[in-house]
Amino acid sequence: MTGTAHVDTFVRDRLPSAGQQPEFLFTLPELHYPDRLNAAVELIDRQDSTALALLNDAGRWTYGEMADLSDRIARLLVEEEGLVPGGRVLLRGPNGAMLFACWLGVLKAGGVVVATMPLLRPGEIATILDRARISHAIVDSRTVADFEAAGGVGSLLTYDGDTGTGALERRLKHVAPGFAACDTFRDDVALIAFTSGTTGNPKGCIHFHRDILASADSFARHVLKPGPADRWACSAPIAFTFGLGMQLIFPWRFGGTAVTIEAPGPGALVDAIARHKVTVLATAPTAYKAMLGMLDGADMSSLATCVSAGEHLPAAIWEAWRAATGIRIVDGIGGTEMMHIFISASGDDIRPGSTGKAVSGYVACVLDEENKPLETGTGRLAIKGPTGCRYLDDPRQAAYVVDGWNVTGDTYRADEDGYFWYLARSDDMIVSSGYNIAAPEVENALLAHPAVQDCAVIGAPCPQRGQKVKAFVVLAPGYAADAAMVKILQDHAKATIAPYKYPREIVFADTLPKTATGKLQRFALRDL
Repeated sequence: MTGTAHVDTFVRDRLPSAGQQPEFLFTLPELHYPDRLNAAVELIDRQDSTALALLNDAGRWTYGEMADLSDRIARLLVEEEGLVPGGRVLLRGPNGAMLFACWLGVLKAGGVVVATMPLLRPGEIATILDRARISHAIVDSRTVADFEAAGGVGSLLTYDGDTGTGALERRLKHVAPGFAACDTFRDDVALIAFTSGTTGNPKGCIHFHRDILASADSFARHVLKPGPADRWACSAPIAFTFGLGMQLIFPWRFGGTAVTIEAPGPGALVDAIARHKVTVLATAPTAYKAMLGMLDGADMSSLATCVSAGEHLPAAIWEAWRAATGIRIVDGIGGTEMMHIFISASGDDIRPGSTGKAVSGYVACVLDEENKPLETGTGRLAIKGPTGCRYLDDPRQAAYVVDGWNVTGDTYRADEDGYFWYLARSDDMIVSSGYNIAAPEVENALLAHPAVQDCAVIGAPCPQRGQKVKAFVVLAPGYAADAAMVKILQDHAKATIAPYKYPREIVFADTLPKTATGKLQRFALRDL
Protein backbone atom coordinates (compact mmCIF):
# COMPACT_ATOMS: atom_id res chain seq x y z
CA MET A 1 0.00 0.00 0.00
CA THR A 2 1.23 3.50 -0.86
CA GLY A 3 1.19 6.50 1.48
CA THR A 4 -1.89 8.49 2.35
CA ALA A 5 -3.10 12.06 2.06
CA HIS A 6 -5.82 11.40 4.62
CA VAL A 7 -5.78 13.26 7.91
CA ASP A 8 -8.76 11.33 9.25
CA THR A 9 -7.63 7.70 9.06
CA PHE A 10 -10.74 6.09 10.57
CA VAL A 11 -11.44 3.94 7.48
CA ARG A 12 -7.81 3.17 6.72
CA ASP A 13 -7.32 2.00 10.31
CA ARG A 14 -10.23 -0.44 9.89
CA LEU A 15 -9.11 -2.12 6.71
CA PRO A 16 -8.62 -5.87 6.91
CA SER A 17 -5.06 -6.91 7.65
CA ALA A 18 -2.87 -7.68 4.65
CA GLY A 19 -3.22 -11.40 5.31
CA GLN A 20 -7.02 -11.16 5.22
CA GLN A 21 -7.19 -9.26 1.94
CA PRO A 22 -7.46 -10.98 -1.43
CA GLU A 23 -4.62 -11.29 -3.88
CA PHE A 24 -4.74 -8.35 -6.30
CA LEU A 25 -3.71 -8.72 -9.95
CA PHE A 26 -2.60 -5.89 -12.23
CA THR A 27 -1.98 -7.77 -15.46
CA LEU A 28 -3.11 -5.04 -17.87
CA PRO A 29 -0.88 -2.02 -18.53
CA GLU A 30 -3.87 0.34 -18.20
CA LEU A 31 -4.28 -0.78 -14.58
CA HIS A 32 -0.86 0.58 -13.57
CA TYR A 33 -1.84 3.95 -12.11
CA PRO A 34 0.54 6.61 -10.72
CA ASP A 35 1.08 6.77 -6.97
CA ARG A 36 -0.83 10.05 -6.71
CA LEU A 37 -4.32 9.79 -8.14
CA ASN A 38 -7.65 11.52 -7.58
CA ALA A 39 -10.42 9.65 -9.38
CA ALA A 40 -12.72 12.70 -9.62
CA VAL A 41 -10.03 14.71 -11.38
CA GLU A 42 -9.47 11.88 -13.85
CA LEU A 43 -13.17 11.50 -14.59
CA ILE A 44 -14.29 15.12 -14.98
CA ASP A 45 -11.32 17.47 -15.28
CA ARG A 46 -9.40 15.57 -17.97
CA GLN A 47 -12.19 15.68 -20.55
CA ASP A 48 -13.13 18.29 -23.19
CA SER A 49 -14.74 21.03 -21.11
CA THR A 50 -17.23 21.85 -23.89
CA ALA A 51 -18.49 18.27 -24.31
CA LEU A 52 -21.83 17.20 -22.84
CA ALA A 53 -21.30 15.38 -19.54
CA LEU A 54 -24.87 14.96 -18.24
CA LEU A 55 -28.35 15.23 -19.64
CA ASN A 56 -31.80 14.86 -18.07
CA ASP A 57 -35.28 16.36 -18.15
CA ALA A 58 -34.11 19.32 -16.04
CA GLY A 59 -31.23 20.40 -18.24
CA ARG A 60 -27.80 19.83 -19.75
CA TRP A 61 -24.35 20.16 -18.15
CA THR A 62 -20.98 20.20 -19.92
CA TYR A 63 -17.81 18.73 -18.47
CA GLY A 64 -16.65 22.28 -17.74
CA GLU A 65 -19.84 23.07 -15.84
CA MET A 66 -19.66 19.84 -13.83
CA ALA A 67 -15.99 20.52 -13.05
CA ASP A 68 -16.84 24.04 -11.83
CA LEU A 69 -19.81 22.87 -9.75
CA SER A 70 -17.81 20.07 -8.12
CA ASP A 71 -14.93 22.47 -7.40
CA ARG A 72 -17.30 24.83 -5.58
CA ILE A 73 -18.79 21.96 -3.58
CA ALA A 74 -15.29 20.79 -2.60
CA ARG A 75 -14.29 24.31 -1.55
CA LEU A 76 -17.47 24.72 0.51
CA LEU A 77 -16.91 21.39 2.25
CA VAL A 78 -13.30 22.16 3.12
CA GLU A 79 -13.33 25.90 3.84
CA GLU A 80 -16.78 26.35 5.40
CA GLU A 81 -17.88 22.91 6.62
CA GLY A 82 -14.56 21.69 8.01
CA LEU A 83 -14.20 18.45 6.04
CA VAL A 84 -10.68 17.02 6.28
CA PRO A 85 -9.20 14.41 3.94
CA GLY A 86 -10.51 11.01 4.95
CA GLY A 87 -13.75 12.34 6.46
CA ARG A 88 -16.92 10.47 5.45
CA VAL A 89 -19.71 12.28 3.61
CA LEU A 90 -23.10 10.63 3.20
CA LEU A 91 -24.93 11.36 -0.06
CA ARG A 92 -28.66 10.79 -0.41
CA GLY A 93 -30.89 11.47 -3.39
CA PRO A 94 -31.95 10.20 -6.81
CA ASN A 95 -29.50 10.19 -9.71
CA GLY A 96 -29.00 13.66 -11.13
CA ALA A 97 -26.49 16.40 -11.90
CA MET A 98 -26.37 17.79 -8.37
CA LEU A 99 -25.87 14.40 -6.73
CA PHE A 100 -23.14 13.53 -9.23
CA ALA A 101 -21.40 16.89 -8.70
CA CYS A 102 -21.47 16.25 -4.94
CA TRP A 103 -19.91 12.81 -5.48
CA LEU A 104 -17.10 14.46 -7.44
CA GLY A 105 -16.75 17.28 -4.94
CA VAL A 106 -16.33 14.94 -1.99
CA LEU A 107 -13.49 13.10 -3.74
CA LYS A 108 -11.84 16.34 -4.82
CA ALA A 109 -11.93 17.46 -1.19
CA GLY A 110 -10.21 14.20 -0.22
CA GLY A 111 -13.32 12.87 1.49
CA VAL A 112 -14.83 9.40 1.42
CA VAL A 113 -18.22 9.04 -0.31
CA VAL A 114 -20.93 6.99 1.40
CA ALA A 115 -23.88 7.02 -1.01
CA THR A 116 -27.25 5.68 0.16
CA MET A 117 -30.45 4.74 -1.63
CA PRO A 118 -33.38 7.14 -1.26
CA LEU A 119 -35.57 4.13 -0.36
CA LEU A 120 -33.77 3.38 2.90
CA ARG A 121 -35.68 3.88 6.15
CA PRO A 122 -34.40 5.73 9.25
CA GLY A 123 -33.26 2.56 11.02
CA GLU A 124 -31.20 1.49 8.04
CA ILE A 125 -29.69 4.96 7.66
CA ALA A 126 -28.84 5.10 11.35
CA THR A 127 -26.83 1.89 11.07
CA ILE A 128 -24.78 3.35 8.22
CA LEU A 129 -24.24 6.62 10.09
CA ASP A 130 -22.90 4.67 13.04
CA ARG A 131 -20.81 2.11 11.13
CA ALA A 132 -19.07 4.70 8.96
CA ARG A 133 -18.92 7.43 11.64
CA ILE A 134 -20.42 9.95 9.24
CA SER A 135 -19.58 13.58 10.00
CA HIS A 136 -21.04 15.33 6.92
CA ALA A 137 -24.05 14.72 4.70
CA ILE A 138 -25.45 16.18 1.49
CA VAL A 139 -29.10 15.25 1.08
CA ASP A 140 -31.82 15.94 -1.48
CA SER A 141 -34.43 17.94 0.44
CA ARG A 142 -37.14 15.48 -0.63
CA THR A 143 -35.43 12.71 1.34
CA VAL A 144 -34.25 14.72 4.34
CA ALA A 145 -37.05 13.68 6.73
CA ASP A 146 -35.94 10.04 6.96
CA PHE A 147 -32.33 11.17 7.26
CA GLU A 148 -33.08 13.49 10.17
CA ALA A 149 -35.18 10.77 11.83
CA ALA A 150 -32.07 8.56 11.72
CA GLY A 151 -30.22 10.98 13.99
CA GLY A 152 -28.47 13.34 11.61
CA VAL A 153 -24.84 14.49 11.58
CA GLY A 154 -22.77 17.54 12.41
CA SER A 155 -22.79 19.11 8.95
CA LEU A 156 -25.91 18.80 6.75
CA LEU A 157 -26.28 20.41 3.32
CA THR A 158 -29.54 20.10 1.40
CA TYR A 159 -30.32 20.66 -2.27
CA ASP A 160 -33.47 20.57 -4.41
CA GLY A 161 -32.81 17.95 -7.07
CA ASP A 162 -31.64 19.64 -10.26
CA THR A 163 -33.88 22.69 -9.95
CA GLY A 164 -31.05 24.88 -8.66
CA THR A 165 -33.26 26.33 -5.91
CA GLY A 166 -32.04 24.59 -2.75
CA ALA A 167 -30.10 25.87 0.24
CA LEU A 168 -26.84 24.36 -1.00
CA GLU A 169 -27.29 25.93 -4.43
CA ARG A 170 -27.80 29.35 -2.85
CA ARG A 171 -24.62 29.01 -0.83
CA LEU A 172 -22.62 27.86 -3.84
CA LYS A 173 -23.39 31.11 -5.66
CA HIS A 174 -21.13 32.86 -3.14
CA VAL A 175 -18.29 30.32 -3.28
CA ALA A 176 -15.24 31.25 -5.33
CA PRO A 177 -14.61 29.12 -8.43
CA GLY A 178 -11.67 26.77 -8.77
CA PHE A 179 -10.26 24.32 -6.27
CA ALA A 180 -6.95 22.47 -6.04
CA ALA A 181 -8.11 18.88 -5.60
CA CYS A 182 -6.64 16.93 -2.72
CA ASP A 183 -3.47 15.17 -3.90
CA THR A 184 -4.69 11.74 -2.87
CA PHE A 185 -2.79 8.51 -3.33
CA ARG A 186 -4.13 5.77 -5.59
CA ASP A 187 -4.63 3.60 -2.49
CA ASP A 188 -6.44 6.25 -0.48
CA VAL A 189 -10.01 5.30 0.35
CA ALA A 190 -12.53 6.92 -2.02
CA LEU A 191 -15.82 5.32 -1.07
CA ILE A 192 -17.61 2.93 1.24
CA ALA A 193 -20.42 1.04 -0.48
CA PHE A 194 -22.79 -0.68 1.92
CA THR A 195 -24.37 -4.00 1.02
CA SER A 196 -26.58 -6.42 2.95
CA GLY A 197 -25.06 -9.66 4.17
CA THR A 198 -26.76 -12.92 4.94
CA THR A 199 -27.04 -11.87 8.59
CA GLY A 200 -28.90 -8.72 7.58
CA ASN A 201 -26.27 -6.38 9.03
CA PRO A 202 -24.88 -4.08 6.33
CA LYS A 203 -21.27 -4.60 5.30
CA GLY A 204 -19.20 -1.60 4.29
CA CYS A 205 -17.16 -2.36 1.16
CA ILE A 206 -14.08 -0.14 0.93
CA HIS A 207 -12.79 0.98 -2.47
CA PHE A 208 -9.73 3.06 -3.31
CA HIS A 209 -9.33 5.77 -5.95
CA ARG A 210 -7.64 3.26 -8.25
CA ASP A 211 -10.56 0.81 -7.88
CA ILE A 212 -12.93 3.38 -9.36
CA LEU A 213 -10.84 3.62 -12.53
CA ALA A 214 -10.02 -0.10 -12.62
CA SER A 215 -13.69 -1.00 -13.04
CA ALA A 216 -13.78 1.20 -16.13
CA ASP A 217 -10.43 0.07 -17.52
CA SER A 218 -11.30 -3.63 -17.27
CA PHE A 219 -14.98 -4.43 -17.89
CA ALA A 220 -16.11 -1.25 -19.62
CA ARG A 221 -13.02 -0.76 -21.79
CA HIS A 222 -12.62 -4.37 -22.92
CA VAL A 223 -16.20 -5.68 -23.00
CA LEU A 224 -18.31 -2.62 -23.86
CA LYS A 225 -15.67 -0.73 -25.87
CA PRO A 226 -17.34 2.66 -25.33
CA GLY A 227 -16.62 6.03 -26.92
CA PRO A 228 -17.34 9.75 -26.43
CA ALA A 229 -20.49 9.60 -28.57
CA ASP A 230 -22.20 7.20 -26.16
CA ARG A 231 -25.11 8.25 -23.97
CA TRP A 232 -25.58 6.05 -20.90
CA ALA A 233 -28.76 5.32 -18.91
CA CYS A 234 -29.10 2.97 -15.95
CA SER A 235 -31.96 2.04 -13.62
CA ALA A 236 -29.74 1.59 -10.54
CA PRO A 237 -28.88 4.45 -8.14
CA ILE A 238 -25.20 5.24 -7.64
CA ALA A 239 -25.47 3.81 -4.13
CA PHE A 240 -25.23 0.48 -6.00
CA THR A 241 -21.79 0.11 -7.57
CA PHE A 242 -23.51 -1.32 -10.67
CA GLY A 243 -25.29 2.02 -11.06
CA LEU A 244 -22.21 4.00 -10.08
CA GLY A 245 -20.24 2.38 -12.86
CA MET A 246 -22.84 2.35 -15.61
CA GLN A 247 -24.24 5.82 -14.86
CA LEU A 248 -21.27 7.90 -13.66
CA ILE A 249 -17.83 6.28 -13.90
CA PHE A 250 -18.02 4.69 -17.34
CA PRO A 251 -19.61 7.60 -19.21
CA TRP A 252 -17.05 10.05 -17.86
CA ARG A 253 -14.01 7.79 -18.10
CA PHE A 254 -14.60 7.66 -21.86
CA GLY A 255 -15.87 11.19 -22.48
CA GLY A 256 -19.52 10.25 -22.97
CA THR A 257 -22.80 11.54 -21.55
CA ALA A 258 -24.72 10.34 -18.50
CA VAL A 259 -28.50 10.39 -18.99
CA THR A 260 -30.11 10.40 -15.55
CA ILE A 261 -33.70 9.45 -14.70
CA GLU A 262 -35.17 10.24 -11.28
CA ALA A 263 -37.73 7.41 -11.27
CA PRO A 264 -36.21 4.82 -13.60
CA GLY A 265 -38.96 2.24 -14.00
CA PRO A 266 -39.23 0.26 -17.26
CA GLY A 267 -41.57 2.80 -18.83
CA ALA A 268 -39.31 5.71 -17.91
CA LEU A 269 -36.33 3.88 -19.41
CA VAL A 270 -38.14 3.33 -22.72
CA ASP A 271 -39.16 7.00 -22.76
CA ALA A 272 -35.64 8.23 -21.95
CA ILE A 273 -34.08 6.11 -24.71
CA ALA A 274 -36.34 7.77 -27.26
CA ARG A 275 -36.14 11.36 -25.99
CA HIS A 276 -32.45 11.49 -25.08
CA LYS A 277 -31.08 9.13 -27.75
CA VAL A 278 -29.53 6.71 -25.27
CA THR A 279 -26.96 4.34 -26.80
CA VAL A 280 -26.01 2.27 -23.71
CA LEU A 281 -28.69 0.89 -21.39
CA ALA A 282 -28.05 -0.98 -18.14
CA THR A 283 -30.73 -2.60 -16.01
CA ALA A 284 -31.84 -5.91 -14.48
CA PRO A 285 -33.35 -8.86 -16.41
CA THR A 286 -36.80 -8.22 -14.95
CA ALA A 287 -36.79 -4.71 -16.40
CA TYR A 288 -35.86 -6.00 -19.86
CA LYS A 289 -38.74 -8.45 -19.62
CA ALA A 290 -41.14 -5.67 -18.60
CA MET A 291 -39.94 -3.39 -21.41
CA LEU A 292 -40.67 -6.05 -24.03
CA GLY A 293 -44.35 -5.21 -23.69
CA MET A 294 -43.69 -1.47 -24.14
CA LEU A 295 -41.74 -1.43 -27.40
CA ASP A 296 -44.60 -1.05 -29.89
CA GLY A 297 -44.27 2.42 -31.36
CA ALA A 298 -41.23 3.26 -29.20
CA ASP A 299 -38.17 4.73 -30.90
CA MET A 300 -35.28 2.52 -29.85
CA SER A 301 -33.15 3.29 -32.90
CA SER A 302 -30.35 4.97 -30.93
CA LEU A 303 -29.79 1.97 -28.66
CA ALA A 304 -26.63 0.00 -29.45
CA THR A 305 -25.56 -1.74 -26.22
CA CYS A 306 -27.61 -3.34 -23.44
CA VAL A 307 -26.09 -4.58 -20.18
CA SER A 308 -27.75 -6.83 -17.62
CA ALA A 309 -26.59 -7.51 -14.07
CA GLY A 310 -27.94 -7.88 -10.56
CA GLU A 311 -29.43 -11.32 -11.14
CA HIS A 312 -29.20 -14.24 -13.53
CA LEU A 313 -30.30 -13.40 -17.10
CA PRO A 314 -32.52 -16.25 -18.38
CA ALA A 315 -31.85 -17.32 -21.95
CA ALA A 316 -35.54 -16.78 -22.78
CA ILE A 317 -35.38 -13.07 -21.93
CA TRP A 318 -32.11 -12.73 -23.88
CA GLU A 319 -33.68 -14.34 -26.95
CA ALA A 320 -36.88 -12.30 -26.71
CA TRP A 321 -34.97 -9.02 -26.39
CA ARG A 322 -32.80 -9.84 -29.39
CA ALA A 323 -35.85 -10.77 -31.44
CA ALA A 324 -37.57 -7.49 -30.53
CA THR A 325 -34.60 -5.11 -30.85
CA GLY A 326 -31.83 -6.92 -32.68
CA ILE A 327 -29.53 -6.28 -29.71
CA ARG A 328 -27.68 -9.04 -27.87
CA ILE A 329 -27.73 -8.24 -24.14
CA VAL A 330 -24.34 -8.21 -22.44
CA ASP A 331 -24.81 -10.25 -19.26
CA GLY A 332 -22.46 -9.94 -16.30
CA ILE A 333 -21.93 -10.74 -12.66
CA GLY A 334 -20.33 -8.27 -10.31
CA GLY A 335 -20.56 -7.44 -6.66
CA THR A 336 -20.30 -4.53 -4.29
CA GLU A 337 -17.23 -6.20 -2.82
CA MET A 338 -15.58 -6.32 -6.26
CA MET A 339 -16.71 -2.82 -7.34
CA HIS A 340 -18.24 -3.97 -10.63
CA ILE A 341 -18.63 -6.72 -13.23
CA PHE A 342 -15.86 -9.33 -13.44
CA ILE A 343 -17.43 -12.05 -15.62
CA SER A 344 -19.16 -11.12 -18.86
CA ALA A 345 -19.16 -11.50 -22.65
CA SER A 346 -20.22 -9.36 -25.60
CA GLY A 347 -20.81 -9.73 -29.31
CA ASP A 348 -20.02 -13.10 -30.82
CA ASP A 349 -18.57 -14.29 -27.48
CA ILE A 350 -22.03 -14.34 -25.88
CA ARG A 351 -23.58 -17.72 -25.14
CA PRO A 352 -27.21 -17.20 -24.06
CA GLY A 353 -27.76 -18.52 -20.55
CA SER A 354 -24.09 -18.23 -19.62
CA THR A 355 -22.81 -15.25 -17.64
CA GLY A 356 -19.67 -15.28 -19.79
CA LYS A 357 -15.92 -15.48 -19.22
CA ALA A 358 -13.59 -13.72 -16.80
CA VAL A 359 -13.22 -10.08 -17.85
CA SER A 360 -9.77 -8.92 -19.01
CA GLY A 361 -7.71 -8.25 -15.89
CA TYR A 362 -9.53 -10.92 -13.83
CA VAL A 363 -9.20 -14.67 -13.39
CA ALA A 364 -12.04 -16.91 -12.23
CA CYS A 365 -12.58 -20.49 -11.14
CA VAL A 366 -14.91 -22.61 -9.06
CA LEU A 367 -13.82 -24.00 -5.71
CA ASP A 368 -14.59 -27.51 -4.53
CA GLU A 369 -15.66 -28.36 -0.99
CA GLU A 370 -12.02 -28.22 0.15
CA ASN A 371 -11.53 -24.77 -1.46
CA LYS A 372 -9.34 -26.19 -4.21
CA PRO A 373 -9.70 -24.44 -7.61
CA LEU A 374 -11.31 -26.47 -10.39
CA GLU A 375 -10.77 -25.67 -14.06
CA THR A 376 -14.14 -27.20 -14.91
CA GLY A 377 -17.05 -28.50 -12.88
CA THR A 378 -19.41 -27.13 -10.24
CA GLY A 379 -18.52 -25.17 -7.12
CA ARG A 380 -18.41 -21.79 -5.47
CA LEU A 381 -17.42 -18.96 -7.80
CA ALA A 382 -14.04 -17.41 -6.95
CA ILE A 383 -12.37 -14.33 -8.45
CA LYS A 384 -9.05 -12.45 -8.44
CA GLY A 385 -8.28 -9.20 -10.20
CA PRO A 386 -7.47 -5.50 -9.78
CA THR A 387 -10.36 -5.03 -7.32
CA GLY A 388 -11.40 -7.10 -4.34
CA CYS A 389 -13.14 -7.35 -1.00
CA ARG A 390 -12.07 -5.09 1.86
CA TYR A 391 -14.82 -4.95 4.47
CA LEU A 392 -14.90 -2.12 6.99
CA ASP A 393 -13.93 -3.78 10.29
CA ASP A 394 -16.08 -6.86 9.71
CA PRO A 395 -15.35 -10.46 10.74
CA ARG A 396 -17.14 -11.67 7.62
CA GLN A 397 -14.00 -10.77 5.66
CA ALA A 398 -12.68 -14.26 6.45
CA ALA A 399 -15.72 -15.88 4.80
CA TYR A 400 -15.51 -13.80 1.60
CA VAL A 401 -11.75 -14.10 1.06
CA VAL A 402 -10.40 -17.66 0.94
CA ASP A 403 -6.74 -18.33 0.08
CA GLY A 404 -6.53 -15.04 -1.79
CA TRP A 405 -9.74 -15.65 -3.76
CA ASN A 406 -12.88 -13.52 -3.53
CA VAL A 407 -15.69 -16.05 -3.00
CA THR A 408 -18.99 -14.48 -4.07
CA GLY A 409 -21.56 -16.82 -2.51
CA ASP A 410 -22.76 -18.03 -5.93
CA THR A 411 -22.66 -21.61 -7.17
CA TYR A 412 -21.52 -21.86 -10.79
CA ARG A 413 -20.54 -24.46 -13.37
CA ALA A 414 -17.35 -23.80 -15.34
CA ASP A 415 -17.13 -25.44 -18.77
CA GLU A 416 -14.18 -26.45 -20.94
CA ASP A 417 -14.28 -23.19 -22.93
CA GLY A 418 -13.93 -20.92 -19.90
CA TYR A 419 -17.61 -19.98 -19.68
CA PHE A 420 -19.41 -19.75 -16.34
CA TRP A 421 -23.02 -20.88 -15.89
CA TYR A 422 -25.03 -19.71 -12.88
CA LEU A 423 -26.78 -22.36 -10.78
CA ALA A 424 -27.86 -20.79 -7.46
CA ARG A 425 -26.92 -18.60 -4.52
CA SER A 426 -24.74 -20.40 -2.02
CA ASP A 427 -26.08 -18.56 1.01
CA ASP A 428 -29.32 -17.08 2.30
CA MET A 429 -29.25 -13.99 0.10
CA ILE A 430 -32.38 -13.43 -1.96
CA VAL A 431 -31.81 -11.79 -5.36
CA SER A 432 -35.07 -10.20 -6.53
CA SER A 433 -35.30 -7.86 -9.54
CA GLY A 434 -31.60 -7.13 -9.16
CA TYR A 435 -31.80 -6.28 -5.45
CA ASN A 436 -29.87 -8.26 -2.85
CA ILE A 437 -32.18 -8.90 0.10
CA ALA A 438 -30.96 -10.56 3.28
CA ALA A 439 -33.55 -12.96 4.66
CA PRO A 440 -32.71 -12.21 8.33
CA GLU A 441 -33.27 -8.48 7.79
CA VAL A 442 -36.83 -9.12 6.60
CA GLU A 443 -37.37 -11.53 9.48
CA ASN A 444 -36.26 -8.89 11.98
CA ALA A 445 -38.70 -6.39 10.49
CA LEU A 446 -41.60 -8.84 10.74
CA LEU A 447 -40.69 -9.89 14.26
CA ALA A 448 -41.00 -6.26 15.35
CA HIS A 449 -44.79 -6.51 14.82
CA PRO A 450 -46.72 -7.76 17.89
CA ALA A 451 -48.73 -10.19 15.77
CA VAL A 452 -45.62 -12.17 14.77
CA GLN A 453 -44.45 -14.81 17.21
CA ASP A 454 -41.91 -16.42 14.90
CA CYS A 455 -41.04 -16.23 11.23
CA ALA A 456 -38.65 -17.36 8.52
CA VAL A 457 -37.94 -15.83 5.11
CA ILE A 458 -36.66 -17.50 1.97
CA GLY A 459 -36.35 -16.71 -1.71
CA ALA A 460 -39.02 -18.43 -3.81
CA PRO A 461 -38.95 -18.78 -7.61
CA CYS A 462 -40.76 -15.96 -9.40
CA PRO A 463 -41.10 -15.62 -13.19
CA GLN A 464 -41.26 -11.82 -12.98
CA ARG A 465 -38.47 -11.15 -10.46
CA GLY A 466 -36.27 -14.22 -10.60
CA GLN A 467 -36.91 -14.66 -6.88
CA LYS A 468 -39.49 -13.19 -4.54
CA VAL A 469 -39.38 -12.75 -0.78
CA LYS A 470 -41.57 -15.39 0.84
CA ALA A 471 -42.27 -15.37 4.57
CA PHE A 472 -43.50 -18.17 6.79
CA VAL A 473 -45.15 -16.60 9.85
CA VAL A 474 -46.25 -18.09 13.16
CA LEU A 475 -48.81 -15.70 14.63
CA ALA A 476 -49.04 -14.78 18.28
CA PRO A 477 -52.23 -15.91 20.11
CA GLY A 478 -55.27 -13.81 19.36
CA TYR A 479 -54.41 -12.81 15.78
CA ALA A 480 -56.29 -14.09 12.73
CA ALA A 481 -54.42 -15.75 9.85
CA ASP A 482 -56.31 -14.04 7.04
CA ALA A 483 -55.79 -11.76 4.04
CA ALA A 484 -56.13 -8.66 6.19
CA MET A 485 -53.24 -9.81 8.37
CA VAL A 486 -51.11 -10.43 5.26
CA LYS A 487 -51.60 -6.81 4.21
CA ILE A 488 -50.94 -5.53 7.73
CA LEU A 489 -47.61 -7.35 7.88
CA GLN A 490 -46.61 -6.32 4.37
CA ASP A 491 -47.35 -2.66 5.13
CA HIS A 492 -45.41 -2.95 8.38
CA ALA A 493 -42.38 -4.34 6.53
CA LYS A 494 -42.53 -1.56 3.93
CA ALA A 495 -42.54 1.04 6.71
CA THR A 496 -39.65 -0.57 8.58
CA ILE A 497 -37.20 -1.48 5.81
CA ALA A 498 -36.79 -0.43 2.18
CA PRO A 499 -40.07 -1.27 0.39
CA TYR A 500 -38.47 -3.54 -2.21
CA LYS A 501 -37.57 -5.95 0.61
CA TYR A 502 -41.12 -6.63 1.79
CA PRO A 503 -42.48 -10.23 1.61
CA ARG A 504 -44.60 -10.55 -1.52
CA GLU A 505 -45.98 -13.85 -0.24
CA ILE A 506 -46.84 -14.70 3.37
CA VAL A 507 -47.75 -18.21 4.49
CA PHE A 508 -49.10 -18.74 8.01
CA ALA A 509 -47.77 -21.80 9.85
CA ASP A 510 -48.23 -23.40 13.24
CA THR A 511 -44.50 -24.07 13.67
CA LEU A 512 -41.22 -23.66 11.80
CA PRO A 513 -38.77 -26.49 11.09
CA LYS A 514 -35.82 -26.25 13.48
CA THR A 515 -32.96 -28.38 14.71
CA ALA A 516 -32.80 -29.80 18.22
CA THR A 517 -30.74 -26.77 19.21
CA GLY A 518 -33.32 -24.35 17.82
CA LYS A 519 -31.61 -23.41 14.54
CA LEU A 520 -33.92 -22.71 11.64
CA GLN A 521 -33.85 -25.22 8.78
CA ARG A 522 -34.36 -23.03 5.72
CA PHE A 523 -33.78 -25.95 3.38
CA ALA A 524 -36.93 -27.58 4.72
CA LEU A 525 -38.93 -24.47 3.85
CA ARG A 526 -37.40 -24.35 0.37
CA ASP A 527 -38.39 -27.99 -0.13
CA LEU A 528 -42.00 -27.02 0.49
